Amino acid sequence: MSHKRGIHSLRRFHANGVAPLGTPLLLPALVLYSLLLLVVLQPVFAFVLAQQPAAVATSYELSPQDRAFVEDLSRRSFRFFWENADPDTGLVRDRARTDGSPHNASQRDIASIASTGFGLTALCIAAERRWIKPAEAREHVRRTLRFFAERMPHHNGWFYHFVNMKTGEREWKSELSSIDTALLLAGILTARQYYRLDSEIYRYATKVYERIDFPWMLNDSPTLLAMGWRPETGFIKARWDNYSEHTMLYLMAIGSPTHPIKPESWYAWERNWNHYKTYTFLGTAPLFTHQYSHAWVDYRGRRESKASKIEYFENSIVATRAHREFCIDLSLKFPGYSDNVWGISASDSAKGYRGWGGPPPTPDIDGTVVPCAAGGSLMFTPDIAVPALRTMYGKFGDRIYGRYGFTDAFNPNTGWIDPDVISIDVGITLLSAENLRTANIWRWFMRNTEIPRAMGLIGLNLVKTRRSSQISPLTVQLTSGLSTSQFPRDEMYRPSQALSTYYESDLFLKTLNP
Repeated sequence: MSHKRGIHSLRRFHANGVAPLGTPLLLPALVLYSLLLLVVLQPVFAFVLAQQPAAVATSYELSPQDRAFVEDLSRRSFRFFWENADPDTGLVRDRARTDGSPHNASQRDIASIASTGFGLTALCIAAERRWIKPAEAREHVRRTLRFFAERMPHHNGWFYHFVNMKTGEREWKSELSSIDTALLLAGILTARQYYRLDSEIYRYATKVYERIDFPWMLNDSPTLLAMGWRPETGFIKARWDNYSEHTMLYLMAIGSPTHPIKPESWYAWERNWNHYKTYTFLGTAPLFTHQYSHAWVDYRGRRESKASKIEYFENSIVATRAHREFCIDLSLKFPGYSDNVWGISASDSAKGYRGWGGPPPTPDIDGTVVPCAAGGSLMFTPDIAVPALRTMYGKFGDRIYGRYGFTDAFNPNTGWIDPDVISIDVGITLLSAENLRTANIWRWFMRNTEIPRAMGLIGLNLVKTRRSSQISPLTVQLTSGLSTSQFPRDEMYRPSQALSTYYESDLFLKTLNP
C-alpha cells in the first residue's frame, strides 16, 4: 500500500532594527537610555530566547562507544540489502525476518522498487567502506541497472510499487507509484555518480531517468503530481499537494532533461504548518516524511526565495525534536516511552501496518516504539537519536536487535515484538547514519547536475544563516573531505565489547565474502 507522508517549517525569532536619529545632541542621552533599557530587559530577552527550541546540537560528538554502535548498526542494515536482493534482477525484498530466517511463502518473493533504491545506495556505502569487495558491489549495481533499463516492466517510465523479485512483474495489483519510483531513482542517480567513470552504469542510469514522463503523472493538473496510476482504474485521485516526503520527486521532475514539469510546481503544494508546544514546523504527517528526501538531497543551508522561505533541513531538525517531546508527553498514558525510548512512524504493529505518528497524534497510537524514527533522524539530531538507539539496545538487547539491526517495531508496554524488518525502515537508518558520519550520500547524489539545476530554477538557494551549516558540529567535523576509505583498515570502526553477541568484524567480512 502507498503511505501518504508530509513536512512543515519553522518559527523564527526576529529582532527589528531602529533607524538612526540624525540629531547629534540626542546621541549621548540615547546611548545611556539604551544601556539602561538593556539592563532592565536582559532577563526578559533571556527568557524569550530560552523558549525557542534549539534546532541543532551545539556540543554533541560521538564517543568511541557511539561510533562502534553506529558502525555495527550500519553493517547489519547493509547486510539486509546484500542478502535479500535477487542475484539476477537486483530487486530487493520488501521485508524479511529480523533474525534472517526464511519468511512465509506469500512474502518471500515480494520486492519493492523503493527498497531497491535504498539497496543501490547501500551498495555504494558498502563499496566505499570496503564492507564487501568493490568489484562485487560494482557488478551488482551494473546488473541491477541493466535489468531496469532493458527488462523491468514500466509504463511511461514509471514502475509498480510491489513486484516479483525474480521477474519484476507487478504484484498485489499495486499502483504505478510516483513516490516509490522517485525513491528508486534516487538510488539509481546515487549509483550513477558513485560509478560515474563506469560508462555502462552511467548509461543505464541515465536511460531510466530520461525515460520517465513526469508531465504524464500530472494527470491534466498544471502543477501537482498524482500519487500513482492503476491500469484498472486510472490515476489515483490523491496528489502530492501538501508537505510530505515528495520534495525529491518534484526536484527530479523539474530537473528532468527530457520530460520536465514547471518550476512553479514546487510552490503549488500547501505549506501545512504544525504547532506543538514551543515548536513550529512544516508538516503534519509521520516522521519519515521529514527524512526520506533528506537521505539523498542536501538541503543544508538552503532556503526558498519565495513562499514561506523555508530552510528544509532545519525544519526536519525541529520536527524531530518536537516528535521526541510528543513521545515523552505520551509516557503518561504509555510509560514505555521516555527521554531515550521514543519514536512513532509508519510501521508494523500488533494489529497490522499503521501509518501512525504525531504530533498531531493519530488515534491508533498504542505505545509501540519504531526504532527507525530515531534511526532516520541520525543525520539531523545525533544528540538525541544516538542515545535513543543505544538505550533501546541496552534495555531490550537481542530481543529487538538481530541480523539486520533493529526489528521494525516493538511495544514495551505489552511485550509485543515484530518478527520482521521492513526494507525502507532499515534503509533510512543506514543512509541517515552514513550522512551523519561522512555526508557521502549527499555528496554523491548532488553531483547529478539535474538536482542543483532544479534548485536554481525553484530559487532554493544557499544562504548564510545564524546556524551556519545547519548541521551538528559532529557532522561538520566529518564532512571535511576525509572519506572512511582513507583510514587504515585497523582504524575502521569496530563493534564494542558491549556488543559481544555480535560476530567479530573479520568474521562479518568473511560471511559477506565467502
